[in-house]
Amino acid sequence: MPRVLVFALALVGAALLGATDGSAVQSQNVKLFGTVGPGFFITLKDQQGNRVTNVQPGTYDIEVKDLSEEHNFHLNGPGVDRMTPVGSEITESWTVTFTEGTYRYNCDPHFTTMRGSFTVGDVPPPPPPPPPPPVTAKKLVLTSGPGFVITLKTATGKAVKTIKRGSYTMVVRDRGPTHNAHVVAPGFNRKTTPLTYTGTQTWKVKLGKTGTLRFLCDPHAARGMKGSAKIVS
Repeated sequence: MPRVLVFALALVGAALLGATDGSAVQSQNVKLFGTVGPGFFITLKDQQGNRVTNVQPGTYDIEVKDLSEEHNFHLNGPGVDRMTPVGSEITESWTVTFTEGTYRYNCDPHFTTMRGSFTVGDVPPPPPPPPPPPVTAKKLVLTSGPGFVITLKTATGKAVKTIKRGSYTMVVRDRGPTHNAHVVAPGFNRKTTPLTYTGTQTWKVKLGKTGTLRFLCDPHAARGMKGSAKIVS
């Protein structure tokens, strides 16, 4: 056989081999399947029929079936922005390369309800939510005396006229040797000892029901050393 013919056949064989190798490389792409319609649903699944939630970076072949004229399939993310047309029922094949990040697919005319997403690569999880703000203790201050006055105020000094149900820390200041401090509310009744006690105490007060909270000096309630606050929800 002439050398020229042998050389030509070798070139043809190499070309065919190259084409075969190229096809083999292409066939190694993972295949995904996108579907939109005919109803109001849109999906992207893998070869096993599972919804795609995470894939590794690389090149993928996607078969897209647009089964409704009123919808389309739109895929976008880092380096990718492909879509089928609205107004046509069509099947397309896309070859796309995914890099790390988040990709989304949706129907443009109905993007608020027909949509989905997936991540590519080891996308870090979202940061944890910030810690809740510290709970500020609900503090009340009850002062009896030293004169013939008794008051119930908030920690900022505002007189308490209404108070919400809940648990409170009440600082009780008995300032007069002839007075006492007495608190009465639904499910709560506590007082300091009149005539024998002067000082400061801290009470835990739980107001579990609506009604009225009354505070008074027992020996001198008739002289006006009393008050009340409405307990509300």
